[in-house]
Amino acid sequence: MMHRGIVLTIVALPLFFHQLAAQTEAPRGWHLLDVTQDSFYGISLNQAYRFLKQKNKSPKPVIVAVLDSGIDTTHEDLKQVLWRNPKEIPGNGIDDDGNGYVDDIYGWNFLGGKDGRDVCKASDERARIYHRLKTKFGGASLDTVNMNGRERNEYHLYKKAANELSFSSDEQVELLFVEVTAKALKRHDKVLRKELGKDEFTCETLEKFQPQTRQAKEAKFGYLTCIKMIGVEPDETNLNTISDLDEYVEGKKKAFESRDMPPFDYRADIVKDNYFDLSDRYYGNNDVMGPMMSAKHGTHVAGLIGAQRNNGIGIDGVADDVKIMMLRVVPDGDEYDKDVALAIRYAVDNGAKVINMSFGKSFSPEKNWVDSAVRYAEQHDVLIVHASGNESNDLDQKENYPNPWLQQWNTYASNFITVGASSDPKIAGSLCADFSNYGKENVDVFAPGVRMYSTFPGGNQYGNLKGTSMAAPVVSGIAALIRSYYPDLSAVQVKKIIEQTAYRPDGNVPSVKPGTKNEEVPFTILSKTGGIVNAYRAVLSADTTKAVLFTKEPVKTSSPAIAKNSSATTTKSK
Repeated sequence: MMHRGIVLTIVALPLFFHQLAAQTEAPRGWHLLDVTQDSFYGISLNQAYRFLKQKNKSPKPVIVAVLDSGIDTTHEDLKQVLWRNPKEIPGNGIDDDGNGYVDDIYGWNFLGGKDGRDVCKASDERARIYHRLKTKFGGASLDTVNMNGRERNEYHLYKKAANELSFSSDEQVELLFVEVTAKALKRHDKVLRKELGKDEFTCETLEKFQPQTRQAKEAKFGYLTCIKMIGVEPDETNLNTISDLDEYVEGKKKAFESRDMPPFDYRADIVKDNYFDLSDRYYGNNDVMGPMMSAKHGTHVAGLIGAQRNNGIGIDGVADDVKIMMLRVVPDGDEYDKDVALAIRYAVDNGAKVINMSFGKSFSPEKNWVDSAVRYAEQHDVLIVHASGNESNDLDQKENYPNPWLQQWNTYASNFITVGASSDPKIAGSLCADFSNYGKENVDVFAPGVRMYSTFPGGNQYGNLKGTSMAAPVVSGIAALIRSYYPDLSAVQVKKIIEQTAYRPDGNVPSVKPGTKNEEVPFTILSKTGGIVNAYRAVLSADTTKAVLFTKEPVKTSSPAIAKNSSATTTKSK
């Protein structure tokens, strides 16, 4: 599961103060800067816009679909860039455009109920698989020899899920560490609220605070130590931090319990669709925000892509003529394959040219549904950008979903980019983010994903998050920028341009291999391109790339007929 809240960076105590000394405060929006002019490994965005202005290029609006946790539609820096369905009359309770979704003004909420409720929490996919198949395969005697192909696939999936529900002692120790840290944080927080005379504060505020009592001095030191040990950004509020930690601890505990206790099915209680029937597709509601805290991740992602530029407030997104379509498919837990598949199709059918997917999981039992939707996007010239994940895994060795391998067609999707997260040595001592998944064959490119300042829910709120979830929208923004100024270029051409123009740093730039304490490796071996996306180099290339006529393959506009209780499919490593 790619946690959609804070990405915890557990720092070993002997390394703690050493790491603090290595870090430098990065300017807000560092990811947009240029390494040559600004000394930060950003994407050279200002240079890209200067070049486009010199060429007298004019943009055309591009729709970017964001498949995520929700979005604050009232945010000051986003409300002007939201996609609005031109065929739908707001609030009349009628499906004006006849697409099956009533009042889908900004997109659709596939995690909603007809009664207006929303799914906020969901179990991870391995627990859902394990308990669904336990009755069938959990017996003492099984005839594995005479199983048909579908049963064999299900059996192997069940065994894999059962094996991964056996948690290691290291995972249990980590949970204990986080739980103890959270309790200490709450204890210090109680003292500091009283001393500060307010309930909400940030580390930046606390650093400037001069406590007068011994108890407050100890609380200040203890609070800041806890925050830095778990890698929380300095401008994150105490309320958000404690809420995210509680959410993290609760989620881990439920995961540990999930082998013995079937997870509660919030979807069945709220959404009430027939999950295993893909033709039952007109469920959900039009509340694309959902609960405010759930919308934090999606709002942040949307801002990185296209927060209104040059308006004198907040931040500047990467793309300057973009319309954000929100499709809510990411709960606190693993997303459902059915929602992802239908959301991709919705995005394609409603004109999106780029789809951002900042989520992931280690199991995908209905992968064929998602693959069919990815193929549908490919056939309609739509680019898909996907975050590689935050587990420090080598994706050449460990599978992550969704991915571009389309088993039904025995090929890789040509419209799919997988993105890892880069940092800057001045920020974290390494060019590669320590949490990022990587892979010479299965990660295409890296993009900035550490200390990323963007929009938060609340109308006018902003803050930092980190993760490959933040790296993917940087790439989506560049893709939207190219498709806006060079609309004749196809999705496949845009993918190739982004990858071929990635900036490859020289071998002297320090990069620690994710998942290790200090093993330095060449950054260039961590992805297929070996580089970090660069907007300036990309538009230079786009300007000289001859458009190739895109010919749509004949496809059905309706969802493919999928049998109920579809068996799991597997992936193929490149």
